[in-house]
Amino acid sequence: MPASTKLTAADITRIYRSLRLIRRTEEEVARIYPTDRIKSPVHLSIGQESVAVGVCDALTDADVVSGTYRGHATYLAKGGDLKAMMAELYGKATGCARGKGGSMHLVEMSKNVLGASAVVGTTIPLAVGYAMALRREGKGRVAASFFGDGATEEGVFYESLNFASLHKLPVVFVCENNFYAIHTPISKRWASEALCGRVSNFGIPTHRITDSDVFTIRRIVADSVADMREGGGPVFLECHTYRWREHVGPMEDYEAGYRDRTDMETWRTTDQVERVGALVDASTRRRVNLEIEKEIQAAIDFAEQSPFPGPEELYAHVFAGQS
Repeated sequence: MPASTKLTAADITRIYRSLRLIRRTEEEVARIYPTDRIKSPVHLSIGQESVAVGVCDALTDADVVSGTYRGHATYLAKGGDLKAMMAELYGKATGCARGKGGSMHLVEMSKNVLGASAVVGTTIPLAVGYAMALRREGKGRVAASFFGDGATEEGVFYESLNFASLHKLPVVFVCENNFYAIHTPISKRWASEALCGRVSNFGIPTHRITDSDVFTIRRIVADSVADMREGGGPVFLECHTYRWREHVGPMEDYEAGYRDRTDMETWRTTDQVERVGALVDASTRRRVNLEIEKEIQAAIDFAEQSPFPGPEELYAHVFAGQS
């Protein structure tokens, strides 16, 4: 849908559903995690949902996304199978990576979700490479690369910016800036917070969204992608956001002393799940919420009832061409 088209009630409901599904799924992951039924570390996106939803809602099924180890939101926003994701967290054979990858390695190529990686910054050049393939394919498809503010300190980030700009590749660089690289704030890592300024030196248009507004993010991406489909080059978004839970795990961590709870409370006042939900008709919102709860419970049941991988999986996917 063109960005200039006013969002309909159905559009807003769809966006709310995506936001709510991610929020409630991760809250359930946090609830289950202490039982040890989930077999991998989890990096939750609670509080950050609007970035993935705003970007992915402006894309088509044919477009490609490349996420990070904090990738549940990207996976679900792009249409990834919730049952397969939950089974993957449980380490089950029915998982999206057949139980071998866990939370940090979600993949769903039927929805063009590239495999995520636990290594900071490594998926950025993969998205750029895919964007080059898409440009040569000539069908107007685009790629979106998600990464945290910490990844912008990796050399490959700048190499990727230069290459994408030089070849006018159809890639949306999306920095989910939550102000911390694990526990270290930007103030102790960056001499200047002018990230968009650094990126613009490569001749790439930049946008800085400081309130995590899902509609603003969607509009910018939709406009940018429309240009890319006609041969335009890359664009960069710095989306300020805030994770409500600890860096890795289901708990809060404000007692650790590296950040203050008042920061999170400020972000709560603009929580996009609540804000967009308030724009949806009350009866529709209740119906959507109920559908989501049923979907999540079905995914949990599926994961718990699925088998673990058999011993033969040790020898699968070792060499190219193996199924």
